[in-house]
Amino acid sequence: MRTIYTQEIIDNVKEMCIEANIHLSKDMEKAVRESVSTEDSPLGKQILNQLCENLDIAAADSIPICQDTGMAVFFVNVGQDVHIEGMSISDAINEGVRLGYTEGYLRKSVVRDPLLRENTKDNTPAIIHYDIVPGDKIEITIAPKGFGSENMSRVFMLKPADGEEGVKNAVLTAVKEAGPNACPPVFVGVGLGGDFELAALLAKKALTRKAGTHSEHEHIARIEKELLEAINSTGIGPGGLGGRTTALAVNIETYATHIAGMPLAVNMCCHVNRHVTRVI
Repeated sequence: MRTIYTQEIIDNVKEMCIEANIHLSKDMEKAVRESVSTEDSPLGKQILNQLCENLDIAAADSIPICQDTGMAVFFVNVGQDVHIEGMSISDAINEGVRLGYTEGYLRKSVVRDPLLRENTKDNTPAIIHYDIVPGDKIEITIAPKGFGSENMSRVFMLKPADGEEGVKNAVLTAVKEAGPNACPPVFVGVGLGGDFELAALLAKKALTRKAGTHSEHEHIARIEKELLEAINSTGIGPGGLGGRTTALAVNIETYATHIAGMPLAVNMCCHVNRHVTRVI
């Protein structure tokens, strides 16, 4: 049994909040920069170059890549041989978010009540998903999620008979209906299987997969590639102003499901697909 003190969690989460909002991970940045050379539209290429310049300015001046610094979403894998000492782990994560967003001068975008709309002024509470895993470490992934693209997400309760074509049509429908509102070029996270809520969680988690990688399942990897080509043939393009770079990646995560259903969720993220992972 290994003891981890919550102050260490607080310190790491604080730093991760700031890091994620100022620097894209190398794989995501690479995907954005490489898209310039494959874009045929002059206007689309101009927009992509501006996005790259924005990344440079954010890194050089230590300012957020995007003014929407997102709602803090966490995926936390807690080793079953870990003993946490101090406050609760959820309180520690939220304290790290509070410090990161206030001391890092990041925009506070969370309201306490969906209807009363009073801002909490420190971007808490975070959304935290836990998994208990083997080992004596805690792996924390933060994925700050802006709501321009989040608002364009969809859940489809497909029938088994809809099959592969139904999956493709649902994803394409979500992307087409989002159009410019998801701030393309986008990363498309897809959750397939499970039930209503797990499909959405899988879609969100799919966005944290390393850019350029594909599902370990051959048939799913093929669908990812076919969907990316189909999405980039819609002509929506960078900023919704035309071109072939509508999406930079399509990532599909799957899970077992019930014989009577085929839940599918689509969670989109603009090119500012932020995430940082640390192991304590």
